[in-house]
Amino acid sequence: MTEIIYVLLVGYAAYVIYTAMSDVSVAKKTDIPSAAAFTAPPPLMPNIESKLLVKPETATKVEKTDEKPSKVAAVKKGLRNPKTGEVASSYANYRVMKRWIKEILVSEGLLEKIYKNNELTPDIEAKIKNAIIQLEQNETYRA
Repeated sequence: MTEIIYVLLVGYAAYVIYTAMSDVSVAKKTDIPSAAAFTAPPPLMPNIESKLLVKPETATKVEKTDEKPSKVAAVKKGLRNPKTGEVASSYANYRVMKRWIKEILVSEGLLEKIYKNNELTPDIEAKIKNAIIQLEQNETYRA
């Protein structure tokens, strides 16, 4: 059985090499046209000025002002641990939330305790989301 596979593999390799070599020889035989044979294509829109909605002469110029655009402070969404300075940007899921965020929720009195994953119910998850919203409003923990 392995001999048959080997013979088929060698035959396929020979076929691939033969077709690659024949493509190279065909490319050598074809004459490459000279540069004089190429002409520029006709313009796509010959009278573009007549088709413009606003003529270039009648277009109003926009005056530049010296006012610089106001720089908006890049607000980084997240919670910052005031003790370590660590910033957590992903805390939407209580199951994978950082431990220090859970401890802060309890220490601030927003939750009664740190819940285990099997204790989570829809009511408790609603309380957790409200507590996180309140924690985001607190300036101490805002990133």
